[in-house]
Amino acid sequence: MNICILSIVLFFSFSSSYSQIVKGKVTCDNEAVPFANVIIHDKKIGTLTDSEGFFILENVPVGSRNLIVSALNMIEKEVLIEVGLDENYINIEMLPSIFDLDQVVLTGTKNPKKKINSPIIVNIINSKKLQNIQACNLAEGLNFQSGLRVENDCQTCNYTQLRMNGLPGGYSQILINGKAIFSPLTGLYGMDHIPVNMIDRIEIVHGGGSALYGSSAVGGVVNIFTKIPTKNGNSLGYNFNSINKKSTDRILYANSTILSKNNKTGFTIYINNRQRQPYDHNNDNFSEISKINGNFFGLNLFSNLNQNSKIELNIGSLSEYRYGGEIVETPAYIAMQAEERQHRVLIGNLDYQLYFNNQKSSLDLYLAAQNTKRDHYTGVRPELGSIEDANHLLNPPYGSSLNLTQQAGFQLNHKMATGIGSNLISFGSEYIYDDVRDEINTYNYLIDQNVYSLGTFVQSDWNVFEKINLLCGIRIDNHSLLDNIILSPRVSFLYKIKSNTQMRFSYSTGFRAPQAFDADMHISFAGGGISRISLSENLKEENSRSISSSINYDKFSINNSFGFTFQTFYTRLNNVFFYDPQGMDEFGELYIKRNGDGAIVQGMTLEFRANIISKLVFDSGFTYQISKYDSPINYSLELPSLTDFLRTPEKYAYATLDYKLNENFNFSANLIYTGPMILIHMSGSPEQISDEYFITDKFNVLGIKASYLKKINEMTYEFSLGIKNLTNSYQNNFDSSKNRDSNFVYGPSSPRIFYFSINFISL
Repeated sequence: MNICILSIVLFFSFSSSYSQIVKGKVTCDNEAVPFANVIIHDKKIGTLTDSEGFFILENVPVGSRNLIVSALNMIEKEVLIEVGLDENYINIEMLPSIFDLDQVVLTGTKNPKKKINSPIIVNIINSKKLQNIQACNLAEGLNFQSGLRVENDCQTCNYTQLRMNGLPGGYSQILINGKAIFSPLTGLYGMDHIPVNMIDRIEIVHGGGSALYGSSAVGGVVNIFTKIPTKNGNSLGYNFNSINKKSTDRILYANSTILSKNNKTGFTIYINNRQRQPYDHNNDNFSEISKINGNFFGLNLFSNLNQNSKIELNIGSLSEYRYGGEIVETPAYIAMQAEERQHRVLIGNLDYQLYFNNQKSSLDLYLAAQNTKRDHYTGVRPELGSIEDANHLLNPPYGSSLNLTQQAGFQLNHKMATGIGSNLISFGSEYIYDDVRDEINTYNYLIDQNVYSLGTFVQSDWNVFEKINLLCGIRIDNHSLLDNIILSPRVSFLYKIKSNTQMRFSYSTGFRAPQAFDADMHISFAGGGISRISLSENLKEENSRSISSSINYDKFSINNSFGFTFQTFYTRLNNVFFYDPQGMDEFGELYIKRNGDGAIVQGMTLEFRANIISKLVFDSGFTYQISKYDSPINYSLELPSLTDFLRTPEKYAYATLDYKLNENFNFSANLIYTGPMILIHMSGSPEQISDEYFITDKFNVLGIKASYLKKINEMTYEFSLGIKNLTNSYQNNFDSSKNRDSNFVYGPSSPRIFYFSINFISL
């Protein structure tokens, strides 16, 4: 982005007591900034810029006035202007908030609040960052945040899960526009399903979040905000990826936004088509990266009914075919080993917002739902010509899944004066219903569960003084799988040591209900059969207590900025879930999900950010953690028990760099570091004759990208070339053949990828 310089041109004659009109335009990088707040601070006179960035302030007294301009993703500016008797016209060129410090966030408190003023640390991954790292979907973007690591957990179907501060995927709550409709079944492949062109930003909150979001918000919360209409425009893009010169991954996407003339109503449409070929790394004709054919359609619509009310509608529809295993042209059950998935997902939410009582109170009513239909095959073909093979061909292990998640709720907010500062009181309640049925008749495998929960919360967000904020809240949950009521309190404290330095402390709790379907209950291959997990009787909920503290510092100047955040975290888990091996039956390995004693997850994160002469932007994060069970866990009947968490490195980090050479050329680079971790490798393949623990190597994954951007009239053309995993740092010891352990997969999700992209944008 070009150097953004604040320049003010004032035409005045002499000071007077008369009132005048002040006109102007707000821009950034020579482009209009719509819907910016423009305020004369001392006189409390304000307005919004229109869609072209223009504004008019009336009845402004002549003389020296403090003008404050603020906008989404921009650094707030306060400038002294001289209002004269002649025409007053002001050009304001703003600086972008590279690191989103001034951005309004929602996830930490369920209310709009500037990130810098939030007592809860909320990290942001914006659309610009997703573009720079050339992420194709949600899963590829989440690695670039401290404490987050996305891992591929299946060699055959490539399902992914998110680990927050070392905790597996089931400990994190994923939201879409603040709604908990990202169901456990959807979560197996859902992070691959959400395309980047649908995402406006991602907000991440670490630590126990059950005080606001109920079950599963133990490790933290990831909130995905879809794109909203802001200005008219269209875009069309195409990405071509060459996977190690063997396979291709093609993505075609488009967005279109239309606003009414008065900007009170608008909608955005986004579509995405993906065609990925299977990739075989070790040349055994079994894929390490699955085939994908997918289509996604989404619609976001809003309407300002009047100045005090607004309605929003978000709808998304997905159809995806996924195949992994032996690469054949025949039906899946003919292959020696294969997984086949056909997903059809419909997801949406409806919000109504009302402001009243002179803007001191607000009401939010919402409905949300997600419906998933899945046809699937998971099978290993027996020895050819055997009786078992004949039975397999007559009754192949096809299955079906149905999942319906519904949510309805409200939130009432009231801001009140307390004598000391001000307090925003929030009260809300929501009902969540989840119905899942997953069946494979051949394996006598059936999950049929209806789960509902009713949660009610109250929260106090008290600005005690200018430098002190105290956040307190509690939620009560009545969950159908639990005999007792769950109380989830939270206390957070913010102290602004200086204007650029903040200190935070938080105590929070969380819980995780023993639902039947979870990210880690995926049916997988091991030892020539399939592994299956069932629930033990009288399974209790997990509960947690988390403590975190942090300090962050940011220094800004006109051309440069830098800052850092240091955070510590400690989480105590009780009644922790683990998987107890039970031996084998005729179909494969059996496990039971049980309650253990407990576990402790603790560590620290360090983030550093810098913006040099508004051309070079650097962002990095490092995480160190230790995760241990209180008592040793039995992972295999053949191996000694361990207190270590599997698949949990003690150290991992990321770094991104973006350098703008000039108006047309941009260069970016990114790095992901993953330290060693412990895995279990099950026997069965020719390479593995017995179960064993395995310590992985460390991995460094480097990506580079060069872009050329050209603006011609109202059309922008962008061309990009790049390489993901430049050094081809990839697992080199995959199991082969049909009896492979598909869970023995680690490291980067893909080998070296060469890509180019083309994007056309019209405004």
